[in-house]
Order: sequence, then C-alpha cells, then structure tokens
Amino acid sequence: MSRFLTITILLLAISMNLFSQTVTKFLALGDSYTIGESVSEDERWPNQLADKLQIKRPKIIATTGWRTDDLKNAIISANLKNEYDLVSLLIGVNNQYQGKSSTQYEVEFEDLLKKAIQLAKGKRKNVFVVSIPDYGFTPFGKAKQETISLQLDEFNKINKRITERYKIKYFNITDISRKGLENPALVAADGLHPSGKMYTQWVEVISKGLK
Repeated sequence: MSRFLTITILLLAISMNLFSQTVTKFLALGDSYTIGESVSEDERWPNQLADKLQIKRPKIIATTGWRTDDLKNAIISANLKNEYDLVSLLIGVNNQYQGKSSTQYEVEFEDLLKKAIQLAKGKRKNVFVVSIPDYGFTPFGKAKQETISLQLDEFNKINKRITERYKIKYFNITDISRKGLENPALVAADGLHPSGKMYTQWVEVISKGLK
C-alpha cells in the first residue's frame, strides 16, 4: 500500500470518527420518503445514513401522506426539545399530489425550516434539506409523468431557494429518482416509492456532503 493511500485512509477514518463523536442526536422530518414506505426499517434512508456515518439511528417524525401542515402539527404534538445535532427535512410531495398551492407550500416550508433550525440548537450548519423525489418516473405515476415532473420542479425550486437563502445544505436527489423507469430495481414493490437500493444512492450523495 502506498504512503499516500495510507495517509488518505487514516484521514478519512479520523474525520468519520470526529463526526460520529459530534453527532449524537439525529432528527429526520418528513413524509413517506423519510419513514420508508414499502421498505424495511434498515432500508429507510435516514437509518442507512446513520449507519454509514456511524452515528446513532435517528428519531423519525414522518408518516405517509403528510403535507407540510401535517408535519408542522406533528412536530408541535411531539413536544421536541431543541437538542439535535443533525436535523433533516424532506417534505412537499403530498402538497403537490393533493393539489395544494405552491404559494401555501412556500410559506409552510419556510416555517418548517425555521423550526428545524430551532430544533438543531439554533445552528443552521446542523440542518440539511433533501429535494422532493419525482414519482412521475414510477409505474404509478408514469401516465402523468410530464405534469407531475413540471409541478414537482416548481415545488423544488421553492424549497431550494428558501434553503439557500438560509445558507443551509441542500441535496438534490430528484435526478436519482428519475431513473425509476429505466431501472425498476430502484422502485419498491408498491410501484410508487423508492426501493432500499435507491435510498442507498441518496445516502451516497448526502453523506459526502455532510463530511
């Protein structure tokens, strides 16, 4: 093994260890994509991410079908403390699916992002946002793919703009989700949600950006 390769491996091991020591509490906020509808608990992307980063698995506040307002209400009901070292936010697909306005989404997403910052001890560097995946590239959404994609592009422009305004990390996984029809293994058995394999690809993108 070359000296350069040895040093690189040691530096990587050190950085991962420091990260795991820093992050002790991870909170994942979202909907079906965060709770991992139609995949096992181990395959949920927040759990895969925690395993990859060698940190404790997260507390997940997410339920299939939730819109931004549903998530806000759930956070209030959970009575969470402002004690998290890492907070993720992925929300909006059900706003689009249920025909809610992008204007309403903009207001409610920003409120949720502010709450995420608060829960992350007020530290923006401890928060990250994940883009909304495109279910138009699944068997379920294929027939209306063009409309779905256009609408989700609008919602993602909104959440990205707000996230960047607050100088918070933003991870675009939408492009990965658009491989669902060309690679059926990336779609869960229900024909709608991502499979564990797709979530693994998300985690590769997110983990690299968090280091």
